[in-house]
Amino acid sequence: MSPRSSSHLLPFGVLAFILALAACGGTEKESNETSSTLYFTAIPDHDSTELEAKFQPVAAYLSEQLGVPVEYVPTADYSASVEMFRNGDVQLAWFGGLSGVQARSTVDGSRAIAQGKSDPEFVSYFVVNGETSVQKSDSFPMGLEGMSFTFGSPQSTSGRLMPEHFIVENTGRSPKDFFGAEAAFSGSHDKTAKLVEAGTFQAGAMNYKTYDLMVAEGQLDAEKCRIAWVTPTYPDYNWTAHPALDQVYGEGFVDKVQTALLNMTDANLLKAIDREEGLILAENKDFDPIVELASKLGFLN
Repeated sequence: MSPRSSSHLLPFGVLAFILALAACGGTEKESNETSSTLYFTAIPDHDSTELEAKFQPVAAYLSEQLGVPVEYVPTADYSASVEMFRNGDVQLAWFGGLSGVQARSTVDGSRAIAQGKSDPEFVSYFVVNGETSVQKSDSFPMGLEGMSFTFGSPQSTSGRLMPEHFIVENTGRSPKDFFGAEAAFSGSHDKTAKLVEAGTFQAGAMNYKTYDLMVAEGQLDAEKCRIAWVTPTYPDYNWTAHPALDQVYGEGFVDKVQTALLNMTDANLLKAIDREEGLILAENKDFDPIVELASKLGFLN
């Protein structure tokens, strides 16, 4: 079966979603909307247990705004979140730049609908253990050469794709050649920070928002895990909607979801995605630079 969905061949998850809705009976849109659950997920860029607790209030908010039951579905890793979206097991997702591009490339008609105000100009931090001699600089820190180094998730935009791009761009070498060994993957940004802080790795690359928040909340010692370099900007996280939403709930429902997200101004809700500054409109074309780079580096099938 082709990974790309169409009106003629629906992914199993979407088909089950529609059949379950039909089985509930009733022909009025109001009846339909209250009988079928909308499932959403988020890439696990932080501790999964913590994310689940943070997203429960978001599910309650969306359910109230949309008039349908909404449930958050945790996922094991970035690839699993993309696969769930591709299969229609979730109809909405908080993706990173790369995972969003990967998901939309496999589902025709899927749309990026919202992003944080900071996401059009996102950055990564290259961080080092406090015992290293590397100091913060405006240019790429060549002193990292030969150090033990960890990325975050293999599919992370800010924890792998863009850092790897900047390593190659600035050194002319692959991460393996520059560091002298295969780079490791911690799995998430908070783990990268703690591994570098502990000295398990001498250096790493991570999401700047996670670092700033961990330091502000006293979860990370900024002297033991120091910022060595701030990357140039690039587009990153986004909410992406599956076309099944319009197919099931009626034309224009994706726009309704978009409005609900843009009107989500409560700081406690926005904290779930570390976007206390609020959300703005997003379109697929906003992430064209990620599409181009991901294609070049072989991250898209």
